[in-house]
Amino acid sequence: MFDSSEHSHRRYNPLTGEWVQVSPHRAKRPWQGQVEKVNVTQRPAYDPTCYLCAGNQRSNGLVNPHYTSTFSFVNDFASLSNDIPEGEIHEQELLVAKSERGICKVICFSPRHDLTIPEMEVENIKEVVDLWVKEFAELGSNKIINYIQIFENKGEIMGCSNPHPHGQIWAQQSIPDAVLRKQQHQLAYFQKHNRTLLSDYLQLELNKKERVVTENESFVAVVPYWAIWPFEAMIIPKRTMSTILQMTEAERTALASIYKALTVRYDNLFEISFPYSAGIHQAPTDNQPHPEWHWHMVFYPPLLRSATVKKFMVGYEMLANAQRDITAETAAIRLREVSGVHYKITSK
Repeated sequence: MFDSSEHSHRRYNPLTGEWVQVSPHRAKRPWQGQVEKVNVTQRPAYDPTCYLCAGNQRSNGLVNPHYTSTFSFVNDFASLSNDIPEGEIHEQELLVAKSERGICKVICFSPRHDLTIPEMEVENIKEVVDLWVKEFAELGSNKIINYIQIFENKGEIMGCSNPHPHGQIWAQQSIPDAVLRKQQHQLAYFQKHNRTLLSDYLQLELNKKERVVTENESFVAVVPYWAIWPFEAMIIPKRTMSTILQMTEAERTALASIYKALTVRYDNLFEISFPYSAGIHQAPTDNQPHPEWHWHMVFYPPLLRSATVKKFMVGYEMLANAQRDITAETAAIRLREVSGVHYKITSK
């Protein structure tokens, strides 16, 4: 009899229309591949050489204010710019390019150089959420901006160029491919059922409880059924909202709380500062109604077996299909069962 916890199978992602190959038995194979180094250096609360710390000079000569909460600024090395000329290339449908305008911003979570999200207090994380909402409203009012991507890269293994805890916002003319796929599939589902795809999916998860990591009055953190990364997770609002602008004050606090609760469990899993890329997917800012959208926050962490063994997206993954070695259910159990109190606190 087929057993999805033991036997190879494929799972469908209704948000993107893509499949993931699940091979649970591969988690048992011996590992003689690359082992990552674990950075155990204790960072200071303030680093005079850090270009994100309060009061310090950045590489372009500008000086940061002596901020005491959050701080945002236009990225000094932005991937998108608002002042490029319009233009395009179109040769025989084979050589195609189009200019892309936009605005990139950096979001410093705190003046503390040594505090990541799981080590911050909920009220301070709420200030990060408030800044996300403020930036989304301001950038979204710009007539050239049609999509806003809020995201965070945490850890050197994720290519983070500065250890000071921070995130980014890229606002641009076009809707990026990953978001466009979610746009199309959510719209098709809404047109068929007159409900959002994620509201129905969330109800399934709450009924089954197999992949729920933690929840509060307004949000649920789950390892999605179609997860690709080993400990991938998604935070979903219990109430249907197309963008973060629709959150109440209480929901902003609840988002800060579950953001901390999930990332504390990440850190506790291997007792390290757990790396990941995380971001919010939400409706475009194209002045069109988007009742099909149910915004959500996704987390893509690379670690697989331990603090030193990560998941590599190579070979079959690059050439054929995404693949994972442990089931979403196993990952959820492991995250659910670790302590909700940060290991640095319990080890004191």
